[in-house]
Amino acid sequence: MKEKPTLTYQLPTQSCWTHTWSKPPFRYADSEHASSNHFHNQIKRSGAKGSKELLRWLATRESFTWQVDIQQEYESRINTPIGLPKNRPNADMDDWQVWFVGHATVLIQIGPFNFLTDPVWCEYASPLQGRGPRRVCPAGIALEQLPTIHGVLLSHNHYDHMDLATLHWLHQKFAMPIYTGLGNRYYLSKDFHVIEMDWWQMIPFHDEVTIAYTPAQHGSGRGLRDQNKALWGGFSLITQKGHCFFAGDTAYSPHFKEIHERFGDARIALLPIGAYEPRQLMHYVHMNP
Repeated sequence: MKEKPTLTYQLPTQSCWTHTWSKPPFRYADSEHASSNHFHNQIKRSGAKGSKELLRWLATRESFTWQVDIQQEYESRINTPIGLPKNRPNADMDDWQVWFVGHATVLIQIGPFNFLTDPVWCEYASPLQGRGPRRVCPAGIALEQLPTIHGVLLSHNHYDHMDLATLHWLHQKFAMPIYTGLGNRYYLSKDFHVIEMDWWQMIPFHDEVTIAYTPAQHGSGRGLRDQNKALWGGFSLITQKGHCFFAGDTAYSPHFKEIHERFGDARIALLPIGAYEPRQLMHYVHMNP
């Protein structure tokens, strides 16, 4: 009897503790969205006020445990027959499909093209294995079940969005380009095909698809010395049949209206509604319902 192939719903976290002490050597004068030594949001806030709010929250917060049986969730993934994404080389450009994998990871299929947003299959969103926030549920799709990935849209470098282990797996399998914000190349392997973009920059992906990097109200950083040293943002995949908007991580700000003014109504909008409490602390970087 032929054995079923092993499927990977979760990867060990790749150690990158050196990010704790490093920062990208970026020329901030090259971007109009940066000051002398870091990038900034359209809406700025007082650093002193934000620090006080953070310290108050750390001193008064209550612990919470997710009421989820992780083993049961994993078994349900591998034992439940579900439809899976497939390569669609002859799909019409008007044929779109979106598959939610987990957190900010989404498989976007536009015609024959397949894009992954912020691919994270790691166990911990952390620079070290066994430390930091641990995923509650396994990914909705195993890595081996993915169709050919033609491009990765990497919104920013926080650990729950930039997962080095997953990016290495995808590179070994597909060698696809990775589109991301300015300064993020520093954190990634030199073997990767990284394309850095500034806000509002547009790059043709194909005759029928253009990738635009859009503003977001958020931030970046993977350590103690690199806060806002690399750019964060979202993406629009622009076609003659409409555009698909992936917001990345963001609070609500005027950039949403500006994106609509430039690109029109989004045919699909992938918005981050999470990590929004306590509101007095999170309203600057995360939307709520």
